[in-house]
Amino acid sequence: MTNEAQSRDMQVKGKQEAAGAEQTRPGPVFIPSVDIFENENGITLMADMPGVATDDINIDVRENTLTLTGEIKPFENADETDILVEYETGQYYRQFTLPELVDQEKIDAQLKDGVLTLVLPKAEAAKPRKIEIKNN
Repeated sequence: MTNEAQSRDMQVKGKQEAAGAEQTRPGPVFIPSVDIFENENGITLMADMPGVATDDINIDVRENTLTLTGEIKPFENADETDILVEYETGQYYRQFTLPELVDQEKIDAQLKDGVLTLVLPKAEAAKPRKIEIKNN
C-alpha cells in the first residue's frame, strides 16, 4: 500500500447521524464507528464514543443482540454562553447480532480516551482445539 493510499484510509471521519432513528428524547442520534477483530479466543469490538462518560454508556445483551447506547452531555456550564460550538452533542446508538459462539456471560468492557472496547470471548466449545492422533 502506498503512503497516499494509507493516508486516505486514515482520514478522520465525522460523526454519522442515524437516519430515521426513532427516539424518545430530542436531539441527534449518532452511529459510533467500530472496528471488529477476531482471534481464536474471541472477538474484540472497538467503538468510537468520544465525549461520553463511563456512567453515560449502557451495554445491553438480550437474545443474541448487543446494544450500545451513550449520551454526550454538553461541556459548558450553566453560567457560560456559547461563542462557537462545532462539537455536536446527542446520543450514540448501535446494535449487533452476536454469533452463537460468544460466551455472553463473560463479556468485558473498558472505556479509554473515548474508545469503548468490548472483549467477547468465545465459548469453550467454539474454540479450536487440536486432536492428537494416538499411535497403536
